[in-house]
Amino acid sequence: MSALTTSLVTTAALLPEPAVLAQMAGLLVVTGAVAGVLAGLLGVGGGIVLVPAFFYVFQTLGYGGDQLMQMCLATSLATIIVTSLRSVMSHNKKGAVDWDILRGWGPGIAIGAIIGVTVASSLRSTTLQALFGVLALVIGCYMAFGRADWRLGSEMPKGARRMILSPMVGFLSVLMGIGGGSFGVPLMSLHATPIHRAVATAAGFGVIIAVPSVIGFLFLPVEAAARPPLTVGAVNLVAFVVVIAMTLITAPWGVKLAHAMDPKPLKRVFAVFLILVALNMLRKSLGF
Repeated sequence: MSALTTSLVTTAALLPEPAVLAQMAGLLVVTGAVAGVLAGLLGVGGGIVLVPAFFYVFQTLGYGGDQLMQMCLATSLATIIVTSLRSVMSHNKKGAVDWDILRGWGPGIAIGAIIGVTVASSLRSTTLQALFGVLALVIGCYMAFGRADWRLGSEMPKGARRMILSPMVGFLSVLMGIGGGSFGVPLMSLHATPIHRAVATAAGFGVIIAVPSVIGFLFLPVEAAARPPLTVGAVNLVAFVVVIAMTLITAPWGVKLAHAMDPKPLKRVFAVFLILVALNMLRKSLGF
């Protein structure tokens, strides 16, 4: 057999089967559509939905191992780069982004994100599942029972408190594969930042979290047999492209629905759903 023939055979063997790609794309189309509608309707970050959805899709297709959660986190964060950039640019046109908060909190958040990638890369998938479950449970409970008038202060923390809290936002967000919304919006709201400004500024947090963390995850080696087709490092390109395409289509639908109905009761329903997802993640991490 010639060297050229050998090369062609090897290349063909590495290419994903069309049936696997088709099944994967079909599951991801639904995932991206739902994530987009929820993001537009409830203002929640896509990552909180995408990480458990990716986990289900990859497991359903037979991919697993000790780095399954790393792939879910990395791919979710990759989508957040695009969605957060689009969101912060849109909000900035309306003058809603607080650039002073971004400048003050950005460096600490980026440092926390880099530490988060380092820690996440060294943990087993079951440990990351447990961490996601615990943190999602906290977020779900806050969404269900938190009140708009709760306050921890009249302005965003500065000095030593900011030096502690800003890396925590980046670190915890990477461990969950989410952008800045789930931690950033409550943090700013609890410190008297108007909700629209908090949501707009948190989109900037998402960019600061996602860019360095995805760069790190792109260099994370994942065992070939355990990763889905077209995965670079821990980032799955198929999931990234399909989900981005679907969220760009369906997020405006969610926004229209939000203006047509009161989203507050729906947010409570989503909080219950998130709590159930968190408990299920915890159950799986414990092997039940």
